[in-house]
Amino acid sequence: MSDIVKIFEKIESQFNPDAAGGLDVVFQFAVDDDKHYMEIAGGSCALKEGEHEDPSVTLIMDADTFQDIVSGEINGMQAFMAGRLRTEGDMMLATKLSDLFSL
Repeated sequence: MSDIVKIFEKIESQFNPDAAGGLDVVFQFAVDDDKHYMEIAGGSCALKEGEHEDPSVTLIMDADTFQDIVSGEINGMQAFMAGRLRTEGDMMLATKLSDLFSL
């Protein structure tokens, strides 16, 4: 199991269903060549490997940036402003990640 997969499993375990409200969204993550997505619907979160056919937002970064965000060394907005994180789709949705997961 790769370090990236372990990190995703940790993130999934720290999902806050109360913050999900009525969300029905898909967060696609492209971390180097590793692709995973999280489906959030009905107050639950499911992590899946691969590419979703129609994600709500895609977050694109390298493994170092991913680790730095998850460890709290930087936040997503700092990574975005520094050019270390790109988004495609609903960029404002990406800002909800910190509410949905208590890392």
